[in-house]
Amino acid sequence: MICPEPSALQELVRELHRQARPWLPAGSGSRLHWGPPVHGAPGEQEPLVLSTGRLNRLVEHCSGDFTVTVQAGLPLKQLQAELAAAGQWLAIDWPWGSGPIGEESGTVGGLIARGLAGGLRQRYLGVRDQLIGLELLRADGTRARAGGKVVKNVAGYDLMRLFTGSWGSLGLITELTLRTYPLPRHRGGLLLRGPLPALETLRRQCLAAPLMPQRLDWWSEALCGGEHPGLLLALASVSRAAIEDQLQQHRQAAEALGLQVESLDPDQLLAQEAQARRGQADWLLQLGVLPAQATSLLADPAFAGVHSCLAAGAGVGLAWAAATQLPSHRVQTLRRRCKALGGTLSVLQQPPSASLAAWDDSPARPVIEAVKREFDPLQQLARGRLPGVNQAGVSA
Repeated sequence: MICPEPSALQELVRELHRQARPWLPAGSGSRLHWGPPVHGAPGEQEPLVLSTGRLNRLVEHCSGDFTVTVQAGLPLKQLQAELAAAGQWLAIDWPWGSGPIGEESGTVGGLIARGLAGGLRQRYLGVRDQLIGLELLRADGTRARAGGKVVKNVAGYDLMRLFTGSWGSLGLITELTLRTYPLPRHRGGLLLRGPLPALETLRRQCLAAPLMPQRLDWWSEALCGGEHPGLLLALASVSRAAIEDQLQQHRQAAEALGLQVESLDPDQLLAQEAQARRGQADWLLQLGVLPAQATSLLADPAFAGVHSCLAAGAGVGLAWAAATQLPSHRVQTLRRRCKALGGTLSVLQQPPSASLAAWDDSPARPVIEAVKREFDPLQQLARGRLPGVNQAGVSA
């Protein structure tokens, strides 16, 4: 891994382009093993990794405009701490594996490059919706900008959405401008367990309630640690009374449905949220189904013993398991099941003995490959890793 000084970064990228040498953009490098393997230059077992670790400044925080501009290598935990001192935060989930307080969360640039969203998208939308400005280096070293530093900015081609979730395949993100929000003044929640039909009824009631959930996540039986799946509900508001009144209504509705109800104060809620993002696993899967079909996925026999957390209003989330609990053929079954339910399954992490494709071909594969050729004509960046393109040629 090379971690150049900011002043040398552009010239280094230009030199790599002159050499036509493949390389992999990175932040802290904590999740480079996620997704398909990246190929190095001929004769090299590992790709050259170019890190933005020294691009780690908070450039500007316009608290009155609720925007912040940062360099891509700034650790996410550090940014959240600095925003919290001003009473604000990024409404973005900690990445899986971040630890109890986000100590292993990686960099802001890495978060955007992966583009994964969790339960907070229920209220705040996804990662790409928080991004309002972007600076990058193209494969040839050309510096480019998109967006701006204000929330209402729609001028020009929307490179922000193109680069969110690009996994380093189109360019090196160097600077970002993101939307911030006031820190929630009051929070509270419920953990609800019981049969899936009753939980589905309550899910619909929660989504239709006057106070929109801050998060509403499906928890699998394995994550709940019992014989039933669950729903984790979090509410946030400037009014404590509004939260207590809404929670009381949900509690009464849950009890009427025969569900087990556990009330969560703010600290307990944080602890439960941390439980759904930490752990060691051989398999890490990104799941997506139509929200109304999530119960069908949770009830599938192939899902038995799998820890999973899915945003109940969006149908997306993560699942993880040990190799001994989840053989490859069951992952194949789950992928087919997700497709049948109108969704997808991507393999972010798998045991060394497995060889499943990280993702299947997207119907838009020709367009994706055309965009890749435009941004990276020499195919230098993240060679072998292009979202929506199964370059391994092996489908699950």
